[in-house]
Amino acid sequence: MGGIIAYTEKDVDLLARLMRAEAVGEGDLGMLMVGNVVVNRALVNCLDFQNVNSISQVIYQNPGGFSGINSPLFQSAATDREKELARRILRGEYYHPATNALWFYSPADGEDCVSIWYNQRFAGRYKNHCFYEPYPGVCPDLH
Repeated sequence: MGGIIAYTEKDVDLLARLMRAEAVGEGDLGMLMVGNVVVNRALVNCLDFQNVNSISQVIYQNPGGFSGINSPLFQSAATDREKELARRILRGEYYHPATNALWFYSPADGEDCVSIWYNQRFAGRYKNHCFYEPYPGVCPDLH
C-alpha cells in the first residue's frame, strides 16, 4: 500500500500491536510517536539500522528491537482503532518529539530524561517516554 514506506496489512497489524505494547498508557498520541520511531528506523540506513528496511525487520531486530514484543499486549490481536493509528503513521503523520527520533525509553518514576542516549541527543519527552534523535547529518534519510 502507498505511504512513506511500502507496507502490507500484516505490517499494519504488527505495527499496531507494537504501538499498543510500548505505549498504551500514553494514549493515542504516545502510540503514534512510538510508530514514528519504528517507521524512522525502517527509512534510514545509518547507525544501528543499516539494511533494516521493513516494519517486521525493525520490530524484530536483534539486538536493537523493542521490549514490547515480549508483552501479552503485543501477542493479542490489534483493534480496528489501533490499526487505524498504525495506518496514519505509515501514511506519513509525524508527531514531535518523535519526528526524527530513532530511540525512546521510559525513565523510572520521577526521573528526568538523560540528555544523551545511545550517543544521540534528547529530542523531547511525551508523558513517560523520552525520545532521541541523531545529530544533524548523521542519518540523511530522515525527513
